[in-house]
Amino acid sequence: MKESEGIMAGNGVVSRGNLHCLKKAMKRAQSGKKLTIGFIGGSITQGSLSSTPLTCYAYLVYNWWRKKFPEAEHLYVNAGVGGTTSQFGAARAEEDLLCHKPDFVIVEFSVNDENNGHFAETYEGLVRKIYGSDGEPALLLLHNVRYDNGENAQKEHEKIGKAYGLPCISMKEALYGKVASGEIPVRSITPDDLHPNDLGHELVARAVIEFLEGVYECRSEEEPPFYKGKLPEPLTRNRYGHSVRYRNDNCSPECDGFTKDSKKNEKNSHIFQKGWIASGINDKIVFEIEGTIIAVQYRKSIRKPAPVARVIIDGKEERSFLLDGNFDEDWGDCLYIDTVAENLENTVHTVEITIVENSKNPAVPFYLVSVIGSR
Repeated sequence: MKESEGIMAGNGVVSRGNLHCLKKAMKRAQSGKKLTIGFIGGSITQGSLSSTPLTCYAYLVYNWWRKKFPEAEHLYVNAGVGGTTSQFGAARAEEDLLCHKPDFVIVEFSVNDENNGHFAETYEGLVRKIYGSDGEPALLLLHNVRYDNGENAQKEHEKIGKAYGLPCISMKEALYGKVASGEIPVRSITPDDLHPNDLGHELVARAVIEFLEGVYECRSEEEPPFYKGKLPEPLTRNRYGHSVRYRNDNCSPECDGFTKDSKKNEKNSHIFQKGWIASGINDKIVFEIEGTIIAVQYRKSIRKPAPVARVIIDGKEERSFLLDGNFDEDWGDCLYIDTVAENLENTVHTVEITIVENSKNPAVPFYLVSVIGSR
């Protein structure tokens, strides 16, 4: 690698955080015990635009653990899903990540979330769910960045990280400055100003690994835990730490025209399966969902025309919302999430979804992936 392609990795550490859990994970690995290394985030974590699954930043960081602690048994869990936010992350954390009982987790949603209070709350819900799970996994927050304009949700996410004493590493500080100045040609690390190529993934991994190396060097120095027994008081209203995702394997809504999708799609196991399909005008599905916030996940497709559905909460027309299955982008079908109701009473609500627009020859049916209730 050319010197000009280096990064200021140390500058990327925007918060050292409390290292008790991370040192504990390293000591566990050093003693030869099983260590589960987990990642949850969007397309960058999933490995988008890396040439192979082994050249994405997540695997490179995992490989550091393998090489540093060869005496341990290691498990790699990559729960990255492209085009998704921490709102979805909070809803799926248990089934995609925490069920594996990770010892170390990287959370990466800062280019998927917007820099506002809504995503501060969803991000905090995800952080609390992981941080407070059994085993008290070590948690590191990774803030990626857009390389065309330097935008990300770091300002809001960093507040959460500091409130919970978590290490936070930012590629805005570590790399973006050199890209903005022209010292590192942007096309040498990303073809689209967002997703890293192999070199870009390597640089992201390097920023994380340099931090881990520093912790490794002082791993024998005792550090008291940031909290004992009870998580710190939340910064936000904290309504996303208790999110339940309803799919066709854990609920039985009333269906009139909607049918269960029974196929298994291992390649996109988190994307378009365990949902419901419909195409006909007035096809309807009705859920009973508990929570104060209700979100609907569905497919937005590049194959057009696609149907449009309407969701009504508690039978009230003023609580209606359109779900347009047509996607304006061209990179592929999108797992989309719309928050359709907020600030509801914390009780059971009726969620009615009806197909209201469709072509005589639709390219695809409407695909309802899930309904999510948060409180």
